[in-house]
Amino acid sequence: MSHSSFGDADFDRRARENQARRRADVKTAYDFIVCGAGAAGSVIARRLAENPGCSVLLIEAGGSDEDEVVMDPGRWPLNLGSERDWGFAAEPNPHLGGRALSMSMGKGLGGGSSVNVMVWARGHRSDWDHFAAVSGDDGWGYDAVLGIYRRIENWQGKPDPDYRGTAGPVWVQPANDPSPIAGGLLDAASALGIPTFDSPNGRMMESGGGAAYTDMLVRDGRRHSLYRAYVHPVADRPNLTILTDTLVRRILFDGTQASGVEIELAGRIRAITAGTEVIISTGAINTPKLLMLSGIGDRGELDRLGIPLVRHLPGVGRNLQDHVSFGLTWEYRAPIAPRNSGSEATLYWKSRPDLEAPDLLFCQVEFPVPSERTAACGVPEHGWTMFAGLAHPHSRGQVRLQSADPAMAPVVDANMMSDPRDMEAARACVKLCRDLGNQAAFDPFVSREAIPGDGNDLDDAFIRDAAVTYWHQCGTARMGLDDMAVVDASLAVHGVGRLRVADGSILPKVPTGNTQAPCTIVGERAADILRRQYGL
Repeated sequence: MSHSSFGDADFDRRARENQARRRADVKTAYDFIVCGAGAAGSVIARRLAENPGCSVLLIEAGGSDEDEVVMDPGRWPLNLGSERDWGFAAEPNPHLGGRALSMSMGKGLGGGSSVNVMVWARGHRSDWDHFAAVSGDDGWGYDAVLGIYRRIENWQGKPDPDYRGTAGPVWVQPANDPSPIAGGLLDAASALGIPTFDSPNGRMMESGGGAAYTDMLVRDGRRHSLYRAYVHPVADRPNLTILTDTLVRRILFDGTQASGVEIELAGRIRAITAGTEVIISTGAINTPKLLMLSGIGDRGELDRLGIPLVRHLPGVGRNLQDHVSFGLTWEYRAPIAPRNSGSEATLYWKSRPDLEAPDLLFCQVEFPVPSERTAACGVPEHGWTMFAGLAHPHSRGQVRLQSADPAMAPVVDANMMSDPRDMEAARACVKLCRDLGNQAAFDPFVSREAIPGDGNDLDDAFIRDAAVTYWHQCGTARMGLDDMAVVDASLAVHGVGRLRVADGSILPKVPTGNTQAPCTIVGERAADILRRQYGL
């Protein structure tokens, strides 16, 4: 393991100078090429670069993370819609009254982990056991993954050796000195018979749900992204080259074996060879786009755009899932400034008592977050929002190419709320939301329900108007053994050599909770598999 570089100015300078030299002298070949420096890509690049005999190229389309808007936890909303956001928009959705939702995705070193709300949510036991079942590999099961979580965490909360580790690269801490409004949510949950836990990870994610203060990736008051946790401490190494502001246009092939990548850097297009493997880690919207541009996808779709077929895999771009959310907002009696990330309490619960695992996901946000339509109800100047969503939506969308030009955004048909079961769960979700927010625990802080407002119905029209995304896109290059699966349990692309996918796109279903922790596990699993396969 490399020494800790957090807050070490001398190390920062050495790393910056090293990477400037590597960028000025980009080689024609590397052992491994990792496309995307998000949660999973950062992990893989670090784990491969730990072997000094291994040359690693990490390619990121966005820029540096050295910006106060990235590093200051409370300023994360300013990243949305900025140059650090891919700025995707879903197609107009008839199930949401024709609305076209923004589908933000992180662009830059750290990917989503450099622009998100910093929540560390491991996923439920049932998620991981499902992944093991559909992949045919117990290494994806909950017990195996729990061991990885313990190995990678540097847990700063109450000691819990059965569930938490303290020697890993990922600094995880409970919300520090949380807002009284976060305590109010825990008290409101208790009043409704929902159990509270010391942490939302560990025992709570083996149960039917509960409420807890949020675990977050914040260290010494600064964002501790997965790039900061994994890659930055080894950025001084001669065997690691980090290219920012560089677009991977397509994967190159020798027959059905990946041989390298075609990139665009500083306006110039060039090819770089991968001596061993190419790993795609560009996220659940860009990964299927890159696969299809490279000739991997549905034969008919590729023929339509004149893209030569490398491998017919009809599942590429299908099975798009995301957490859909509905916000209810309450007005404060007196302003309460947001603390930490502005989201310090979370809750998971069931829409129906017969379910085995929670299917609802609640994040408290310490400022008003209306949709563009519910804002018409009147947004209070000071207030808080219950951001409440479906942890296991049944609706499925698709990512398609609109052109064979790599500069063109793909078509994202999110198709949210298209399955009637989602509306049924959403009704239970917003009702529980209102029940929580109107509990006596909030009386000292809250003057009224502002959105939708006391006396206004929580009807299906409100649900369609309120729906937004958690930006937890998953599933578009899913792992499995059937004909619609894109990768196998080792994350190798079916029928293609020397090409792996490792990001949220491989998850067969969206996990229970925020996605950056599961994506970190995807990166660790991929790295373990690569190191074993090549004896690194």
